[in-house]
Amino acid sequence: MTEDTGSTVPRRQLGRALKELRVQAQMTLDGAAEALHCSRQKMWRIEAGLGPVRPLDVRFMCELYGANRNLSDALTNLAAETKAKGWWHSYGNAVPDWFELYVSLEQTASHLRGYDESLINGLLQTPTYARGVFQHRDDVTEEKLEQYVQVRLQRQGILTRRLPRAPEVKIFLAESVLLKRIGDAATMAEQLTHLLEITELPNLAIRVLPLVAGAHYGALAGTFMMLNFPPGNRSTPEPPVIYSESLTGALYLDRPEEVAAYERVWSSLDVLALGAGESKQLINKILGEVHGA
Repeated sequence: MTEDTGSTVPRRQLGRALKELRVQAQMTLDGAAEALHCSRQKMWRIEAGLGPVRPLDVRFMCELYGANRNLSDALTNLAAETKAKGWWHSYGNAVPDWFELYVSLEQTASHLRGYDESLINGLLQTPTYARGVFQHRDDVTEEKLEQYVQVRLQRQGILTRRLPRAPEVKIFLAESVLLKRIGDAATMAEQLTHLLEITELPNLAIRVLPLVAGAHYGALAGTFMMLNFPPGNRSTPEPPVIYSESLTGALYLDRPEEVAAYERVWSSLDVLALGAGESKQLINKILGEVHGA
């Protein structure tokens, strides 16, 4: 396992275990932070699996929550596996805290399934399209914009990587996303051409949800990504995660009932979306209209 992905699973496992211990001890996040003389933000980051954790901090938390010695030793040892840093750390605040976890999970996932109703998925964007996404943002400097674009391009490396094996990626795109003008006509022509080209990848499937589908289930869910992880050598596999993003943060859902709800949404979209061949024909048709505009 590479450095980029090696610490993600231990961080998540450690965070879940510590959160379970805290809940069993009937302590709130604020109460635990006060008892340990640290910030609530630090506690939240540890439980969310967002960064490396000092073994000493884990030892103190286990003592506070009343964990037995064997469990305390195991979690303290697990903390030592959370230190590796991924490539995204070099981009500073171009990758905000709430998105950092997603990038690390994306690097680890074996299957990615997404629905996009606002923009073309970041894994499928061309550099010019990615810049166009920020065309009306006066709070983004040229330097910061370039960082955002580079992060997107770096993320796209998972589509063609060899080790670990590239994930299986299935993306549903609302037809309105293909019609929405981002940048100029040349930008959209390049982006639509890129979609047609990358559908040739054996691990990538792009299907379009046509406008005639009407008020479908996905309209309630909004844009989301479902991530599944390889079993590896763990007796308990990593649970799937549903990622849903907003302007200032994101939701990470992994409760069985939450995952089941999005599986129902996915099944509904799977029925309504055009097939792979029909989707390519529609993208080609829209591309022709862009060229003719």
